[in-house]
Parts: sequence; structure tokens; C-alpha cells
Amino acid sequence: MEVNSVIIQENIEKAKKGDQVAFTFLLDFFWNEVYGFMLKRTENETDTEDIAIETFAKAFDKISTYNPEYGFNTWLIAIAKNVHIDMLRKKKSSLFIEMNDEEDHQAYSVADDSNSAEDELIIEQNLAQLLQYIKQLKPAYQEVIQMRYFQEMTYQEMAEQIDEPLNNIKIKLLRAKKLLAEIISGK
Repeated sequence: MEVNSVIIQENIEKAKKGDQVAFTFLLDFFWNEVYGFMLKRTENETDTEDIAIETFAKAFDKISTYNPEYGFNTWLIAIAKNVHIDMLRKKKSSLFIEMNDEEDHQAYSVADDSNSAEDELIIEQNLAQLLQYIKQLKPAYQEVIQMRYFQEMTYQEMAEQIDEPLNNIKIKLLRAKKLLAEIISGK
């Protein structure tokens, strides 16, 4: 076994125990391979980046199921392929919906878009409830949610302010959103 594979296996074991440094190491080590592979398939940088981010988020969520008999990169590529297939399915179904609803859109666009006093109150109450949910997240996740959605910072601005690699910010935000969704749905 070469030194690299020993270090990778050690980091996989640490990541299985929730070690964030190990997650970061694996992300940095395998990012270009997953990204490059998917870029050849999609020929679209935006889609490729979304696929890579979701791939690592899923991999880190399911890292306990990783079988060391197979290469970690092989496992990541398999996840990336599945994420890509899911993305294509979603695009196909949303395209179908858009084509069917085109005529209806004209009727809906005539309606008044301004919020009533009741709407404003509901929005305010929902925001207060959302802030309570956000407070249940770890501080690092609260921070990225705050920066992205309340301060409307770009990923790059966030990376510079926190002094972390851009890919880490994207993964952290994806994890934060997933955890927040779980809190909201009561899981």
C-alpha cells in the first residue's frame, strides 16, 4: 500500500467519526477528479459544480456505508453519476411542466402581486420561526446561512471572509441547508 492510500484510508476512518478536518482533506484531495470526470460528461461548468457539491455532500452523509474494498474515488464517481442522472430527470420533468403551464402563466400574471397586511404578518412570523430553527444549527452552519441568505454574500465573498476554500463553503452551506430542512421537518 502506498503512502497516499494509507493517508486516504486514515482520513476516511476519521471522517466516519465526524472529523471535519478529514472531510476537508478528502474534499480537497478528490475534488478535481470528480469535477473533471463530470465536466467531460456534462460539458457545463455550472452543472458540473452543482453535481460535485452534491456528490461530496451525499458522500459525507453516507460515508459510514463506504466499503474499503473499492477505491474511494470509484465510490465518489458512482455517486456523481447518480446525482447527474437525478439532475437530468429533474430537468426533463420541469421542462415538461413548463411546456404544459405556458398558457396558464398568462392568466396568473394578471393577479396582484403586492402583499396584504395579513401576508406581511405571516411572512414576519415565518421569519421569526425560521430564525429559531437556524439557532439550533452549529455556529459554523448558522454563519454560512446568515452570510448567504441574510447578507446575500456570494460564495467567493464568504470564502474570503471566513478564510476557507470556496469548495468548503459550498459543502458547508449544502450541509447547513440539509440539516436545517431536517430540523424544520422535525426529524
